[in-house]
Amino acid sequence: MKEIRIAVAGIGNCASALIQGIHYYKKIRGNNAPPGLMHYNLGGYIPDNIKVVAAFDIDKRKVGKSVGEAILSRPNCTKVFHRINAKIPVKVHMGNLLDGVAEHMMNYPQERRFVLSDQKPANVVKILKETKADILLNYLPVGSEKATAFYAEACLKTGVSFINCVPVFIASNKTWAKRFEEQGIPVIGDDIKSQIGATIIHRSLARLFEDRGVRIDKTYQLNVGGNTDFLNMLNSTRLKMKKISKTEAVQSQIQVPLSDENIHIGPSDYIPWLNDNKVCFLRMEGRGFGSVPLNIEVRLSVEDSPNSAGVVIDAIRCCKIARDRRLRGPLISPSAYFMKHPPRQFSDDVARDMVEDFILGKRLR
Repeated sequence: MKEIRIAVAGIGNCASALIQGIHYYKKIRGNNAPPGLMHYNLGGYIPDNIKVVAAFDIDKRKVGKSVGEAILSRPNCTKVFHRINAKIPVKVHMGNLLDGVAEHMMNYPQERRFVLSDQKPANVVKILKETKADILLNYLPVGSEKATAFYAEACLKTGVSFINCVPVFIASNKTWAKRFEEQGIPVIGDDIKSQIGATIIHRSLARLFEDRGVRIDKTYQLNVGGNTDFLNMLNSTRLKMKKISKTEAVQSQIQVPLSDENIHIGPSDYIPWLNDNKVCFLRMEGRGFGSVPLNIEVRLSVEDSPNSAGVVIDAIRCCKIARDRRLRGPLISPSAYFMKHPPRQFSDDVARDMVEDFILGKRLR
């Protein structure tokens, strides 16, 4: 059976949802249209082909455990929609901390915050080589710029592809992009979209306003949640790239970009009892025919981590196709459709067609 061998940096809620999902879809193998997937068979690869071969984290409740145990350990709080009966034999290695944890998180109860392991960081380059990983998924916390760069460097040293699910700019950074291209390594990034999330809805509504001739004057998007991602983002100094990523994702759909004072997009607050549920409050104000004003308000409530895993599972398979075809550097089409801050922005309908062409081999990147 064909395999896609993945390593995962950060065994948090997103990793938990993804790994649960890989095993969930094994039980409905052969169903051509199972719920929750954009593609069951993508370029000859099905979810069952994805195999976790290495994992890294810094929390003592996860380091040293099997991946199957670690994804259910605190502070993870995402919905358990599929219990993995057979233990995944892969052990979680101690990662390199760097800037991967915000200091303020140490002031919260243990069930909410990270609890640092006292083990020494593992040799990531050695592990990636020994496990013959194809792809490394970056699931580190928002604001982990140095830690993200560390894992990207490890990929460059080993020929492993990098899928950057967080808002630190790698694929969309010209210097990093050139380095991956020179090394002949495909990369997808940056900052994963959700299947039906705040950004994709905001982008779609912005495009709808534009297509229907309505001038957008003001808009905001406020998000609250109770997972460690929202707890981490209480430190506003870690949000610079996150706000750029989310704001540019929406601005790219507007013909005349809004001034900074008329657009606000970003996390709002941490509400512990929401756990992995994310609630988005979105408002758009505009003017239609005769400059008559109109506005729209949306409230979205969604389990945050499975929502993104439904996109990552396609990104993984597109990246493997690129490796099979010996492509190099940032993958423009998959990045545009799967990521908030890709190297090049396109409308989502155009990006989707580009990805379909990429899968069929009609488009190189």
